[in-house]
Amino acid sequence: MNEAVSSCGRVVVIGGGFAGLSAAVELTRLGHRPVVLESAGEVGGLAASIRLPGAAWPLERFYHHWFTSDADALDLCRELGLGDALEHRASSTGTWCDGRVWRLSTPMDLLRFQPLGLIDRLRLGLLVLQARRVRDWRELEDRTAASWLTDLAGRRVYKTVWEPLLRGKFGPCAEDISAVWFWNKLCLRGSSRGKGGRETLVYPRGGFERLVNAMVVAIRSGGGEVRTNAAVTALEVGADKRITGVRTASGVVPADRVIATVALPLLADLIQPLDPDYAAQCRNIDYLAALCLVLELRKPLSQTYWMNVNDPDFPYVGIIEHTNFEPPSSYGRHIVYLAAYLPADAPLLGMNDDDVLAHSLPHLRRLMPAFDRRDAQGHHVFRARYAQPVVVRHYSRLIPPPECAVAGLRVASMAQIYPEDRGTSYAIRQGRTAARAVAGV
Repeated sequence: MNEAVSSCGRVVVIGGGFAGLSAAVELTRLGHRPVVLESAGEVGGLAASIRLPGAAWPLERFYHHWFTSDADALDLCRELGLGDALEHRASSTGTWCDGRVWRLSTPMDLLRFQPLGLIDRLRLGLLVLQARRVRDWRELEDRTAASWLTDLAGRRVYKTVWEPLLRGKFGPCAEDISAVWFWNKLCLRGSSRGKGGRETLVYPRGGFERLVNAMVVAIRSGGGEVRTNAAVTALEVGADKRITGVRTASGVVPADRVIATVALPLLADLIQPLDPDYAAQCRNIDYLAALCLVLELRKPLSQTYWMNVNDPDFPYVGIIEHTNFEPPSSYGRHIVYLAAYLPADAPLLGMNDDDVLAHSLPHLRRLMPAFDRRDAQGHHVFRARYAQPVVVRHYSRLIPPPECAVAGLRVASMAQIYPEDRGTSYAIRQGRTAARAVAGV
């Protein structure tokens, strides 16, 4: 083992999501024996799964896929022997607008989008090309998404297509969202389209749990540990303010280095006694919670995989029919996610699962009159308090750096992935980068 590696000592990784697990995988590759501490009963973070009765595959609690440009995730799959499990499939996308669903998967679909006049349809279609001309995201840091999109495509396009989605996603924060956030979304989806304009997405055969399990196996095979139900309650430091360990309900886990991958508000609570200024920086980032109502259906709800809903009265920003992407034979039923991003005090978050379903079904029937309640064989509701950082103008100035006054602590949270937005592939990149920094390579 070289000097840089041996000097790293014992590393504890706080958080067992994709960032934490990939950091630990990289550390084992570099010769370390990291300990991953996850507060939940299972690892995987927002990509953790459930088992449906009789299903061949596990199902993610929150909808997931990869773009063909998600190199970090796809490369890790190949490194762990899962390259042959990567399925590339054409995606079908659409928008519910003016009382019906409009397909928006190809350029021809855009030309048929009648809620806009012909000139505005052309402006909508050219938007991605215009966005990709932006070579430096810093040019957009002073712009809101609302003003930038209006300038590029006109007020009618913004009001018809983009404003309802921004409001559905960010609610009262919609007008403050940075143009950088939206620019990244446009470029990302554009980068996953083929010559005919149709989007191709990637999904691992066996679900995301297959990669999670492969990472856990790699960590343990390399001498590391993965502990669940192991919430960290405090950081332990010596007289020189250097990290010496982390405290859990089971005691102190010794550490010379710590990689923290948890949401910044949770980290702020841990670091407040040691570096109040850094804790304040962490609290500068606002987060929205996520709620997914997952429906198990006897028959398809629609023919669309990803449906944006441009209706201010609908309580969800999107309808993701997973089994229009991954075949229903994998689950023995049709799977639909209803996705919402909400402030922490939103009433929907406080409802029990049955009340969420009861509240949601009338709205779903209004959009999909053919939907029959008797087709629903089961439902599940999943919540995540810190799901979506609110990316406002000059967000780069708000992000805390990866290091603070506590020597030996490295921070690698999803809120620091910028100009990109959260996503498992970026989390993998973040985790592996943190591991190499900690190991000094």
